[in-house]
Amino acid sequence: MTTIQDPLRGIALKISSVCVFVAMASLIKVTADEIPPGQAVFFRSLFAIPVILAWLVFKHDLAHGLEAKNPMGHFWRGLIGTIAMGLGFAGLGLLPLPEVTAIGYAAPILVVVFAAMFLGEDVRLFRLSMVAIGMGGVLIVLTPRFNVDPETADAAQALGAMIVLLGAVCAALAQVFVRKLVRVERTAAIVFWFSVTATGLSLLTLPWGWVWPSAGQAAMLVAAGLLGGVGQILLTSSYRYADASLIAPFEYTSMLLAIGVGYFIFAEVPTVSMLSGATLIVIAGILIIWRERQLGLERGARKAGTPQP
Repeated sequence: MTTIQDPLRGIALKISSVCVFVAMASLIKVTADEIPPGQAVFFRSLFAIPVILAWLVFKHDLAHGLEAKNPMGHFWRGLIGTIAMGLGFAGLGLLPLPEVTAIGYAAPILVVVFAAMFLGEDVRLFRLSMVAIGMGGVLIVLTPRFNVDPETADAAQALGAMIVLLGAVCAALAQVFVRKLVRVERTAAIVFWFSVTATGLSLLTLPWGWVWPSAGQAAMLVAAGLLGGVGQILLTSSYRYADASLIAPFEYTSMLLAIGVGYFIFAEVPTVSMLSGATLIVIAGILIIWRERQLGLERGARKAGTPQP
């Protein structure tokens, strides 16, 4: 697909996708007290499928957009991604929305480590230093949840913190699988087959107590699925109009949205430790993105200066 340089449109689409995903997470959080995470994953994944199909039909790309050249690669990406989604949804029922968002920022930072471990990517001191700073921020966010004082400790929130962090680890691993898949697969196929795989895998959680949702809960779960599909399309489309290094930092606008939604909808007041840790994570993430951009420019300059045979 040809990239059309229109940075403002790309940024607008990226921010729109962030808004949609925060709205989706908020709907999941509203239902989290009564709807099991596996059931929420089912609704989120199933009702994203028709949105993705409609998008492919609109683009006249249905015939080729769903072609899977590496079925097992899609399965493993789907398995790890589904676990990450389920853990994230479980965490939404136990922790404030801004805190879940902040811990989730560990995922793109961990991708740097996993890419070096599993893809053989070269990771130098600067990026390793940013990883250390980012994970330090995660520890600042997590520390209050592991209070050793039995009178003030909250076991449910400590469990939630561990669940969300594990979800971030799985999300980072899923991104490593995506990096492998994009070498041979179209983006539409990766998005579609993930939704299909997650829908199927979520049914395995039926024995763990699915419930019959009320009309209101069902409407919110269906809306979450539709929003998930729309958000994915907006995110994918944003990269058509500008470089990833320009667009990626706008992911962190989700923290401002999460704080606002958490405060006004869920009466969640962000703590100093959460804000401090989130700030460190965001700084580390942006610096990693900046460094990636610099390295890309350097590689491009070297390539341009290389005599052609």
